[in-house]
Amino acid sequence: MNYDFKEIEAKWQKYWAENQTFKAENNSDKEKFYVLDMFPYPSGAGLHVGHPLGYIASDIYARYKRHQGYNVLHPMGYDSFGLPAEQYAIQTGQHPAITTKTNINRYREQLDKIGFSFDWSREVRTSNPDYYKWTQWIFIQLFNSWYNNNTNKAEDISTLVTLFEKEGNATVNAVSDDDISVFTADEWNAFNTKKQQEILLQYRLTYLAETEVNWCPALGTVLANDEIINGVSERGGHPVIRKKMTQWSMRISAYAQRLLDDLNTIDWPQPLKDSQTNWIGRSQGASVTFNVKNHKEQIDVFTTRPDTIFGVSFMTLAPEHELVATITTPEQKAEVDAYIQATAKRSERERMADVKTISGAFTGAYAEHPFTKKPIPIWIGDYVLAGYGTGAVMAVPCGDQRDYDFAKHFNIPIPNVFEGVDISEEAHADKDKTIITNSDFLNGLPYKKAMKLAIYELEKIGHGKGKINYRLRDAVFSRQRYWGEPFPVYYVNGMPQMIDAKHLPITLPEVEKYLPTETGEPPLGNANVWAWCTKENKVVDNSKINNETIFPLELNTMPGWAGSSFYFNRYMDPNNTGAIFSDDAINYWQDVDLYIGGSEHATGHLLYARFWQKFLFDKGVVPKNEFAKKLINQGMITGTSAFVYEALHNDKSLQIYESAGLFDGPNYLNSEHPKYEELLKLLNSKGISENELSDVSYRLIHANVSFVNASDELDIEAFINWRPEYKDADFITEEDGTFKVKREVEKMSKSKYNVVSPDSICEEYGADSLRLYEMFLGPLEQSKPWNTAGITGTHGFLKKLWRLYLDDNGAKFTDTAPTKDNLKTLHKTIKKVAEDIENFSFNTSVSTFMICVNELSSQKCTSKEILEALAILVSPYAPHIAEELWQQLGHNTSIATAPFPKFDASHLVESSKEYPVSFNGKMRFKLELPLDLSKDEIEATVMAHEKTIAQLQGREPKKIIIVPGKIINIVG
Repeated sequence: MNYDFKEIEAKWQKYWAENQTFKAENNSDKEKFYVLDMFPYPSGAGLHVGHPLGYIASDIYARYKRHQGYNVLHPMGYDSFGLPAEQYAIQTGQHPAITTKTNINRYREQLDKIGFSFDWSREVRTSNPDYYKWTQWIFIQLFNSWYNNNTNKAEDISTLVTLFEKEGNATVNAVSDDDISVFTADEWNAFNTKKQQEILLQYRLTYLAETEVNWCPALGTVLANDEIINGVSERGGHPVIRKKMTQWSMRISAYAQRLLDDLNTIDWPQPLKDSQTNWIGRSQGASVTFNVKNHKEQIDVFTTRPDTIFGVSFMTLAPEHELVATITTPEQKAEVDAYIQATAKRSERERMADVKTISGAFTGAYAEHPFTKKPIPIWIGDYVLAGYGTGAVMAVPCGDQRDYDFAKHFNIPIPNVFEGVDISEEAHADKDKTIITNSDFLNGLPYKKAMKLAIYELEKIGHGKGKINYRLRDAVFSRQRYWGEPFPVYYVNGMPQMIDAKHLPITLPEVEKYLPTETGEPPLGNANVWAWCTKENKVVDNSKINNETIFPLELNTMPGWAGSSFYFNRYMDPNNTGAIFSDDAINYWQDVDLYIGGSEHATGHLLYARFWQKFLFDKGVVPKNEFAKKLINQGMITGTSAFVYEALHNDKSLQIYESAGLFDGPNYLNSEHPKYEELLKLLNSKGISENELSDVSYRLIHANVSFVNASDELDIEAFINWRPEYKDADFITEEDGTFKVKREVEKMSKSKYNVVSPDSICEEYGADSLRLYEMFLGPLEQSKPWNTAGITGTHGFLKKLWRLYLDDNGAKFTDTAPTKDNLKTLHKTIKKVAEDIENFSFNTSVSTFMICVNELSSQKCTSKEILEALAILVSPYAPHIAEELWQQLGHNTSIATAPFPKFDASHLVESSKEYPVSFNGKMRFKLELPLDLSKDEIEATVMAHEKTIAQLQGREPKKIIIVPGKIINIVG
């Protein structure tokens, strides 16, 4: 009976689907265990072999926990809103819903082929109205909440209104906008409705505000910081500029300290925790106010070094700072405007990372030092960000390197306030053991004392106060896109109103085109039916807007992270139409026990999800403050890319490609080149003479790895037919006519043409071989290169495993009792595999299986007792073959919930020892003896042995050295 993996895998995948083998119950006497993967965005390219790495690991753990008797929740769904589907819609006119559905079907087909134990009855799709109804519901809860610093949690906005009605806002301790005017209860009660709504927007946890955003003109949308790489959009590589727009924002800053503190309560990788800690960026210092000379305006700055306030020699504002236009003098206006325009083309990340470029412009205005009253020149510089702190810094060049470099560049004075410190070459940043000097009342004080006194004196003169600051900014929550969650918001007299939750979901309208309107409105501005009727509580035609009962709806949509910030909770009760989930479901499942996904989501999804979880916890919706107890970041499976050398002339392609075996650096174009004449002839045909060879250079371009064989030889015909621009290409080959590519290990990516599809692997070797091989490649957390040739090893192992149970004549197993060696091998394997799974060391488990099967094969093991246990051990890793072997062993139910074998240490305890018996230090023979024999019993047994008698030939030994369990030496 042969191992027909195609038939076996199709059979059991069908069985699992028909019998809903992995369906979890919300009401169970079993202990729960929730295993979750970060759900994928379904791209048109489908999965490559790098994508399933984390899924296989989580599936092994989920299956292991089922064997242990847990009620396991292991769901899967799709993060199905997003820019790629919208971009495709813009290009083709096809509705993003159609593209998304096609891509999901492709993903589902691939996931099923790999044999994952997902509970598909709980599948969610963020673009499904039944799902985003609850994204909209959470948005409404945030809008109707404020953050009370006294209770340190979110509370209903009605409690804030009550405070305003009774006391005004002077004593309210809330997270809010900075520029709120103080009012009394009488004044509040006298305000009209619109004025009250404007004030409440300054306190709500989601609010409208004019915000400095990353605007991508090519994509027509705002991008989050984590969607920008090296100053361009992650999607498409388009330029991004900074501009001000009225946007919805989330007051995540209210949770900054809790987000920091609670990192200590979760078992997440330390590098990821460090990323979040740095991103949140807590710092302690002071807020300092500087008056602007000849203006009524003031500039507020936050500094961690108020002790150095007498070292301020200039101020730097972010180019986007709101005061720049007001305070800039006419003489400086042209220079300042040009600088602002240039800065707008650089992203925040680019500006933060670029420490070498020094640039700025003088506004012509001066601030006044709060103590000395001396004038301080006010500059603008792109190293100051409008979104961090107040968008202004008091520059102390003697104590900050960026300020120092700026001052040196623009010849600004650098006063020294550090006693005995040389600042002739660089700034002095070390706080400890520093004594302050040239600082009036701070002279002679060390850092900590000087800091406290400086804050005290600033507070006394009304120019500052002690403050804790966070780098974390409120999250912009608007996107100028079509394919996203609509806001449940309409506008009355320009003020946002929430649609009652009972009328949700507000679904996406049909539009003729997915680009912004001609007047620059988001794509929803193209919709004809996109207005809210308060009388009928439904969406109606725009032409009916009358500002009495029919009002305009919000034209922006929510960002991609909205739907992924609570999906883990929705999985607990995904088909509930009356609530986000039932109390029974959330109280049973509580939280995620194991979460596996990429570290690249550290400051995006994982931070936002923690924020929403804490908010829902404050509101009593969820029982846990953190959504995932343990998180593992899986590493990356890299691909081996193929490159060809392309000749350039003045950076333009010549359509000449040279084999990597001939290439020997950029300066070798001379007569010593092995194919110089051929190369020169080709260059001449392109109009390039021998004298112009110095203008010829090369670059590496990717070739599709499917065109390259195991010997790194390119299929030239396939390459030529790949793209139209290669149809007239010329190739300089090796002497034998072959064309070699250059190989490099890179991230596996469609754009690098180095992806390997799991479909082809499953077709040739089977899903179980793929699963084992991906685990065998190395530790889960590390990156490792893919090599398809290596999968033959795991495939060969599975065939050997099969032959342990079955051969051409059928079953080999019997009811015979296992031997001592059989039991030793089995229990050694049980112990190691259980330890490996608990420690997520899946690669060493695969090695253990191989050793086990080799040993049992050598022992000619046929014991059903041993082979049943082995099938269960293998099942989490290679579930299809395990199910088939389980059935062959006589079972008529799935192996999925068979109890995990229990380790019995007694089978690993050695009962005997094979002693080397030596005469005068030379080993003559070996003798196996029970380990419990005493020294005298060992001596008696050895001396009576026929080989000892033969060695001694009647002589009496002078000494007998015996160490029980170790050595026997007879000295004659």
